Amino acid sequence: MTSRLWVLLGALTIASPAAAQRGNPIAAPGATPAGIQYDRSGVGDTSLFAPLELRAPNEMRTGSGAPGAKYWQNAASYDIKATLDTAARTLTGSLRLRYTNNSPDTLRFIWMQVEQNAFRNNSLNSFVFPADSRFGARGFEGGDVITQLDQVGRGGRRTALKSRPNETTMKVDLAEPLAPKQTATLDIAWHFLIPEHGADRMGREGMLYELAQWYPRVNVYDDLRGWNTEPYLGQGEFYLEYGDYTVDLTVPAGYTVASTGTLVNPAEVLTPAARRRLAQAATSATPVNIITLDDIRSGAAHLSTTGTKTWRFVAKNVRDVAWAASPEYLWDASSWNGILAQAFYRPTAADLWKDAADMTRMSIEEYSTRWYHYPWPQMSAVEGPISGMEYPMLVMEAKSDDKYDLYNVITHEIGHNWFPMIVGSNERVYMWQDEGFNTFINTFSEARRYPEKGNQLTRALEERQSVEGAMVRGLDVPIDVMPDRVAPRLLGLSQYTKPSVGLQLLRQEIMGPAAFDDAFRAYIQRWAFKHPSPADFFRTMEDVGGRRLDWFWREWFKENPHFDQAIDTVATQMQGNVQNVIVAYGNRARGVLPIHARFTFSDGSTQRVDYPAEVWSTNTTRYLRQYSFTGKTLTRVELDPEHLLVDTDRSNNVWGGSPGPATP
Repeated sequence: MTSRLWVLLGALTIASPAAAQRGNPIAAPGATPAGIQYDRSGVGDTSLFAPLELRAPNEMRTGSGAPGAKYWQNAASYDIKATLDTAARTLTGSLRLRYTNNSPDTLRFIWMQVEQNAFRNNSLNSFVFPADSRFGARGFEGGDVITQLDQVGRGGRRTALKSRPNETTMKVDLAEPLAPKQTATLDIAWHFLIPEHGADRMGREGMLYELAQWYPRVNVYDDLRGWNTEPYLGQGEFYLEYGDYTVDLTVPAGYTVASTGTLVNPAEVLTPAARRRLAQAATSATPVNIITLDDIRSGAAHLSTTGTKTWRFVAKNVRDVAWAASPEYLWDASSWNGILAQAFYRPTAADLWKDAADMTRMSIEEYSTRWYHYPWPQMSAVEGPISGMEYPMLVMEAKSDDKYDLYNVITHEIGHNWFPMIVGSNERVYMWQDEGFNTFINTFSEARRYPEKGNQLTRALEERQSVEGAMVRGLDVPIDVMPDRVAPRLLGLSQYTKPSVGLQLLRQEIMGPAAFDDAFRAYIQRWAFKHPSPADFFRTMEDVGGRRLDWFWREWFKENPHFDQAIDTVATQMQGNVQNVIVAYGNRARGVLPIHARFTFSDGSTQRVDYPAEVWSTNTTRYLRQYSFTGKTLTRVELDPEHLLVDTDRSNNVWGGSPGPATP
């Protein structure tokens, strides 16, 4: 084989040893024989390296990936009053919505989300997800009942509005057109029966309630798609406008409430002892017990246990509000840089949840110092039946039986306050743009909290091996697929792990940590409290990172190729004490990645060579390099010896015998 390869390649001009140690590229054979003409009228460039077709830049979204000079998004602010009836298990509410049209378009109607309708009989949710599944309705019959829908005009004049329900959305015809830069004011009243299992995103358990998707919300109208009216089925999440909220929550007097926002009437709902402890926690790096088990047992936890009381919260520049309430909640809090880090949990969860406030604090510190400073005054982790769900300033987690698992869930849900609560992407269409990004930043947080379980790179390796195994078994699917179209069993792989692995590869193997971190932070800064598309992310990473990555976006996010690098062959020839070597690196799948090779020599020494993925751009199946080694003999070549890349067949990664003894 060696002699045939030398004949095939022809005579080689041997470079000087100093140059040859770096390896010289060799043109692949295959010149067109004289007199033969080929038809070149076929299809265009279908290579991975062809330019990726993205939406054309404009005044709203620039070619650099930054918002343009005329970027706009609408705003929605809410004043909400709601009452929780624990006997009837219903929520009754009224709200005033102020919807500001910042678009250049005149709007004659708006679309609203009425997501409790997912739990109506014969809903689309019931046809897509089995009743007893995670996102199924489990036989529950519910739905939003709208009892008032008025537009408030000049002088307080009210006009009842016509509406047309459409599954979990509702078209509302405005009383008069809403011109650019104008605000429409709507008054809405509604009620609904609270499901026990609300698609694992809200619900109740005994006396505890976790309320989300609980008020009619306006859909997003944006420059990319106009009204975003994708239905809520359960698996795909949310896309919402930013605004300010005031929320009055009336609950039984013996209940403790945790909510998005800042509690603004503590004297009306908290005991003097709880208020003193809360003030102490506001400057404490270690958790302070605000409501203790002794408080609950003695009856000292609440000002009263009869009748009702109203908790009032205010939240600025958020895209949603969620809350939880229970008469059994223990409450701990600490702070970091003036941000209150809180935990609410029942006594049955106390063994592990006693550390939850500190876990919350560490998560806020990690993401703030590494990526973007947390912009809101508090974060609350609440324990209950929901296995893991995120909302602005409030996250829901289950009891858990393991401290590592509990932290992984808490830090994951808190991480979502960066993606998508700060960077407000469209989760219902591009779930990977929040779940995958969040899974990626979680690896840093998990390694920081529990280094005994592995550093960040070790955790990245575990994720990479998971994706590699799925590819070997043919279970992988493309990332850029709407989440409600992904089989539930593959959702974690395709929308969480695989995007995270892509970002890890981009950071460690393609861009380098310094360039990646610079660009990733720029993406967050550019799109904080805005609505980025995938193209805005791709372009920002290239703009700030300084590298064209069409091939990577195509192979990792748009398509679904596999990866299989190989040593096709190695040819050697001795000239005196100089060994001349040609290595033919093979790429046996469509996907391309950088080349990492380790050369081992007869004296036990080793040498590493690395080539960027772009070396495959002119020939995606074979890459040839020439080397010269003076005074030593090559005995082994191994691709990706540290398993830094994804490779579905590692049996073809080695040429030569066993590695010799390592040389320091």
